[in-house]
Amino acid sequence: MCSDAGRLGCLALLAAASALAWPALAQSPTYGVGRAPTEAEIKAWDIAIGPDGKELPPGRGTAVEGRVIYAAQCARCHGATGNEGPHEELYGGKGSLTTGRPLRTVGSYWPYATTIWDYINRAMPFERPGSMSPDEVYSMVAYLLYVNGIIGERTDVDRESLPRIEMPNRNGFVPDPRTHGTPRPPQK
Repeated sequence: MCSDAGRLGCLALLAAASALAWPALAQSPTYGVGRAPTEAEIKAWDIAIGPDGKELPPGRGTAVEGRVIYAAQCARCHGATGNEGPHEELYGGKGSLTTGRPLRTVGSYWPYATTIWDYINRAMPFERPGSMSPDEVYSMVAYLLYVNGIIGERTDVDRESLPRIEMPNRNGFVPDPRTHGTPRPPQK
């Protein structure tokens, strides 16, 4: 325990001890257990979908199909129409991002429709993330785009059409030079 008078000395000692221990912490020892992952295992973990959508799987869906899935799997968290909660509102908020009370929804905030697919595929429904089929995810994305007024109710959404959908906030992000121009949200 350091006294007030010795606090500076204790901090210096802690910093020196940390610096000496760092090389040992940076490289963990090899214990001879486990194995390198197979190509198939790596591919199974590689589920990220980028803005260009080139990683999207085959499948399709419409808002009509998505409405049924939404009622069964999403309404308990987002409300019957997507804005009653208890969790995030899913539509509305257009024009609110520059106000004192921005509402970040699918229609007002997200710059790419493909990343909506990625998020739903990985994280929804909350109690069973990753349990939806590609067709169900395409249908959910179509439904969310429809309730936000971005596409029609019967518009077919698939791996070809989804990357071409222009989101209202597409140009609301600034390029991040660390990621070769991939946009990121502006810092406030």
